[in-house]
Amino acid sequence: MTSDKPLVIVTRRLPDIVETRMRELFNAELNIGDRPMSQDELADAVKTAQILVPTVTDRIDNAVLSQAGSQLKLIANFGTGVDNIDIETARNRGIIVTNTPGVLTEDTADMTMALILSVPRRLTEGAMLLKSDVSSWEGWSPTWMLGHRIYGKRLGIIGLGRIGQAVARRANAFGLQIHYHNRRRVAEDVEQELDATYWESLDQMLARMDIISVNCPHTPATYHLLSARRLNLLKPTAYIVNTARGEVIDENALARMIDAQEIAGAGLDVFEHEPAINPQLLKNDRVVVLPHMGSATIEGRIEMGEKVIINIKTFLDGHAPPDRVHPAML
Repeated sequence: MTSDKPLVIVTRRLPDIVETRMRELFNAELNIGDRPMSQDELADAVKTAQILVPTVTDRIDNAVLSQAGSQLKLIANFGTGVDNIDIETARNRGIIVTNTPGVLTEDTADMTMALILSVPRRLTEGAMLLKSDVSSWEGWSPTWMLGHRIYGKRLGIIGLGRIGQAVARRANAFGLQIHYHNRRRVAEDVEQELDATYWESLDQMLARMDIISVNCPHTPATYHLLSARRLNLLKPTAYIVNTARGEVIDENALARMIDAQEIAGAGLDVFEHEPAINPQLLKNDRVVVLPHMGSATIEGRIEMGEKVIINIKTFLDGHAPPDRVHPAML
C-alpha cells in the first residue's frame, strides 16, 4: 500500500503524544529505538524524506545535504538552536529550515538560575558527600562547606535574548545586579524593566563580573567567544554558568584555569564536544556538570513537538512556516 501523506522521517524518539499526532497527520517514520543516526543513516534519510525532523545532536552538514533528493523540501528541527544544520547549503538547495523558538525559555532560565545558585553555594558537592559517605558528616560546623553569597553580586549575561531576559528577571529576585553584553543593545524599556547595564565591550564586562551566564547561540561569530584570552580577564573569584552551547567556551582553557584556581568554578549543562566532556571538569569539585537537561521538561518537549507539527502543516498548506530560519538571523 502507498500513502498520499508526505514521508516525514524523525531522527529520535519524541514524546508519545507528539509521535502519535505525527502518525495521524503524516507518513511518519519514527526512530523507536532512539539510537542516534550515523552520518550515513542521515544521508540515506534525506534521499527519501520529503520532510526531515532532526534534533540538535544530528549533524545535517554539507556532506549529508549533498545526498538529498529533490523531494526534500523542509527540515523541521526539533530544537531552538540550528548550529547542527548547514543553513547556507540548505538554502542553496531550496530546502526550508525551521526551529522551535520560545517554548524553552522558562525551562532553560530555571536551570540557569539553579546553576547560579548551586555553584557558589556548593550544593552538588554537599549532596554528593552525604550520598557517598554520610558517616563522614559529624553535623553542623561554623566553617564546614562554606560557599559564597550571591545577593548583591554582579551577574554578566552574554546574550540578552528571550532566555537571557528570563534569567535576568529571576536573578533580580535574588538581589543580583544585572549587566549584559549583546550583539545589539536591547530596547530602553527592557533595560529599565530588568535594571540592566549594557556593556558594548565584552572584555570590559568580563573583568568586572562575579558571575557570567552564557545565553547566546552558537554561530561562527560566537565559537570560542570565551577564549583563553577572555577567560583570563575574569576575576579569580568569578563563576561561569553555561546553558547555551558548549562551543561558546574554550573548554580546555576553562578546565585548566579552574584547576589552577584562576576561576572559582563553573556550572555547565552543555559541552564543547558532547557527549564527551573534558575529564578535568568531571573530577573537579568546583564544577557542577549536568547532561544537557536545561530544557528537559515534559511540558517543554511536548510544546517543541507541537511547534514542529505546526511548521510542517503550515508548509504543506502552502504557507510560510512561522518559525522559518533565515541565514541573516544567525
